[in-house]
Amino acid sequence: MKYVLHLLFFTLCTFPAQAQTEPISDQLVITSNEQKTFVWEDENRILHVNVSPKDLDKFQHNGFIRYSAFGAKGDGKTDDINAIVATHGFANKYRISVKADESVTYYIGGKDRTAIIRTDTDFGTATFLIDDTEVQNRNAPVFLVSSRLRPFSLGGITSLEKNQDKINVYLPGTCLITVTNSHIKRYIRFGNNQNNGSPQTDIFLVDKNGNVDRNAPIIWDFDQITEITALPMDETMLTITGGRFTTIANKAESKYTYYSRNIAIRRSNVLVVGLEHRIVGEEDQGAPYGGFLNIRDCANVKVQNTILTGHKTYRTIGSAGNPVPMGSYDIIIGRAINVSFGNCSQTNDINDRTYWGIMGSNYCKNLIYDNCTFSRFDAHMGVANATIRNSTLGHQGINAIGTGIFTVENTTVRGRSFINLRPDYGSTWQGEFKIKNCFFVPSNGNPTSVSLLSGSNSGQHDFGYTCTMPERITIENLHIDDANHPENYKGPAIFKDFNPQMTDESYTEHYPYLRTKEVLLKNVTTASGTSLRLSDNPFMFKDVKIVNE
Repeated sequence: MKYVLHLLFFTLCTFPAQAQTEPISDQLVITSNEQKTFVWEDENRILHVNVSPKDLDKFQHNGFIRYSAFGAKGDGKTDDINAIVATHGFANKYRISVKADESVTYYIGGKDRTAIIRTDTDFGTATFLIDDTEVQNRNAPVFLVSSRLRPFSLGGITSLEKNQDKINVYLPGTCLITVTNSHIKRYIRFGNNQNNGSPQTDIFLVDKNGNVDRNAPIIWDFDQITEITALPMDETMLTITGGRFTTIANKAESKYTYYSRNIAIRRSNVLVVGLEHRIVGEEDQGAPYGGFLNIRDCANVKVQNTILTGHKTYRTIGSAGNPVPMGSYDIIIGRAINVSFGNCSQTNDINDRTYWGIMGSNYCKNLIYDNCTFSRFDAHMGVANATIRNSTLGHQGINAIGTGIFTVENTTVRGRSFINLRPDYGSTWQGEFKIKNCFFVPSNGNPTSVSLLSGSNSGQHDFGYTCTMPERITIENLHIDDANHPENYKGPAIFKDFNPQMTDESYTEHYPYLRTKEVLLKNVTTASGTSLRLSDNPFMFKDVKIVNE
């Protein structure tokens, strides 16, 4: 057989904004000659992979390849990352699936290498021990789920309108569109982690004829466009199953140097099933994590029957010069559409406040929890449409800002409020809340004043947009377990006091905060026997129409 030399440069294409810069991934040279199958690394860190013709025929006939075929020891001590990277590189080239060896432990040290996954992968019953105590590149994911399709710039589009139905473009197929106007800043954060905002950004789906998916609409007007990119969507589903992952936590200084030693998903139409992730070795200090599952720049990702772990909360100094707790996540979702978690949970107590809330998201649309037990749902820089059903939320509860319809059904919430509109982004939601058949245990049953909807907005800060509370809130069949309440308890309020200084008409909002117009109530009960009331600040909410059915 003739020698075939294939130089594969796997480069992760990135978009502006959000989180850390992605690394350039590993380089492979794959050959097939009469020598035995082997993997070796040269002085330039390029992996050379040779597959004998006999082994090549066997792998192609079987339709899969195991890590041990390229020398993975699976003894829990030998660093197997080169063999893992080589296995996926070979599988990608010949379009065959990957299977881990059964019941072994792969040790992955701190080497700067990333395994690119472009074919179905079954991690099975194998354990992956990821050691972050000495890492060469904290930004390099361990696994990158990547598409063969590449993004491209769109020309000729100079403006867009909110809720626009169609754009004047013809595409090779359905694409994820990312658009930016760097001349306008949104999400100008307030508080101890204050910042100057981010360029106006939107994501949406467009079919080959330019029709915008109505379920993920354009949410901003774009008078100018500084960048617009189309990322083609893979039509087939890529499936990742099994795997028991354990992270040996880093011991770095506690500051905002996020670690991304994770599974990064950058491909649309991905199914993750039966994965487990645990964390060991967290001590007195450590840098935060940017999600063991880091899902970004993609659409239609499903995570099912998966167990994850909350990270220990460390503290640092925020941008305002004050001490702050650092968010550290096992789930991060950014610029993604149609992402769901079904029948998922976490290993540690969802009500243990020493662990940070498990999930954070930015610039997303159509996020779903279904039958999940997690410490938190969170949308930082906006979500358009979200659904939580058949689930239990722990000590950090539901936190969000955004647009569209937020639906919570058949769910128990144990946070300080039923839904918290994040004050650092203006406590804004442009749309509706729908709450049905739910159970609320304020502060996990500890004595506390009770509000269903919390947040804060003084009307004195420019967040880069008009801030508004949900126009309509519908609450049906909600039971509030407030039996263990403080003295002088007046009963639960619909709204927390969002602005204690606004007590009469003399208060001036420089950036007016638009309040809810209507609250529809049906069968709201309390363990204390007290009635649901408006707010500790009745003046602020005096124009809200309350309808009891």
